[in-house]
Amino acid sequence: MANVKVEAFSVGRDNSFSALFRSKWGGLKNTHFSSLLFSVPIRASYSMEDKNKKELGLFSLRRKIDDAVLRAETLGPMALEFEEASQIKQEEVLHHYDLWDDVARSNEILTDLADTTKVVDNLKDLRYKAEEAKLITQLAEMDAINYGLFKHAYNASLDLSKLMDRYEMSKLLSGPYDADGACIVITAGSEGVYSEIWAARILRMYTKWAEKQGYNGRLVEKYSSKGGGIKSATLEFESEYAYGYLSGERGVHRMMRSSIIDESNSAYVDVIPLFLKNDSDLKLDEEELVISSALQDEDQPVNQSGPAISIRHIPTGITVQSLGERNRFANQTKALSRLKAKLLVIAVEQGVFDVKDIKADAILDILQQETRRYIFDPYKLVQDVKTGIQLPGLNSILDGNIEPIIGAHISTRLATGRV
Repeated sequence: MANVKVEAFSVGRDNSFSALFRSKWGGLKNTHFSSLLFSVPIRASYSMEDKNKKELGLFSLRRKIDDAVLRAETLGPMALEFEEASQIKQEEVLHHYDLWDDVARSNEILTDLADTTKVVDNLKDLRYKAEEAKLITQLAEMDAINYGLFKHAYNASLDLSKLMDRYEMSKLLSGPYDADGACIVITAGSEGVYSEIWAARILRMYTKWAEKQGYNGRLVEKYSSKGGGIKSATLEFESEYAYGYLSGERGVHRMMRSSIIDESNSAYVDVIPLFLKNDSDLKLDEEELVISSALQDEDQPVNQSGPAISIRHIPTGITVQSLGERNRFANQTKALSRLKAKLLVIAVEQGVFDVKDIKADAILDILQQETRRYIFDPYKLVQDVKTGIQLPGLNSILDGNIEPIIGAHISTRLATGRV
């Protein structure tokens, strides 16, 4: 019996990656900052060895804080200057443009200007955050090396680093759909219950990643299995640049119990653009679509979701479905949007300008694209097939710390010229 669940794990308030330049603890300058000033830890007696260890730890924290602040103070002004110049140019275009002449173009200009203005504001705020981190560090040293304040300053420096990382990555992502949201579809392999458990582990990896990064996400579809795993699940990230970040995750994620014995389980990950500002204007011939109710287990319990809808595109053989919305019409609309997104991505991959020119026999099969190997024995290792990098922190990766791999994917795309 398969259970279908629709859940939300929204972990952020804003729907744009650029909005993440806002501090998660921006209220510090008010009441929270006052509480930090008066948070004096209770000091206990400790040995000289303990004291040396603590001093080494504080020195390490201070180095990391200083590095993050230096980076923000060095790169922040340059980024701000660039974005302010872009803002001025956009305002000039808007000043000389007849908004009523082309409504679609006008909306595009206004949207771009709003996005740039938001980034400019956040980069200005970045300077304040760097000063804040330095001030807390100084207070920590004045208060007989207050470890608690050092930890607050270190957390602030982590925010600074993340903000700069995201800004830099957003400047590198220039593919046609990189700025859109992302829909991730996870499907268990054919190896049985162990693959279903492995698919659930991959699902957890992405939800943990979203939580750590503060991204908005929604678990819209989930087929549970008897063995505690999942048959499939669909996540939606309604955040700018989510597709650009996650497109490299597409393919086979293989769990290998041993690097010596050929015994593995697999989960398939598909990544589809999720249009944020407006749906694609791609028109599909209705005669080329087969729309039907997706097959579901007859024992499946009734839930708030509407009937599952499946759409097959006859010329390419591509099939998508949706079951996470509240009624048939909404599921059909969502499925059609996913189909359009898949066809547009395939067109880019094949270098054609019209989806009618897509060659069905040349469509890359996700089942044949190995993306990553997770090796559990005799050593815990993650091998990323697409980039060639190897990381020893298997448990850390499965706990959602996939940023190094995402960065490697983006760097590889730039190096090879692939969008």
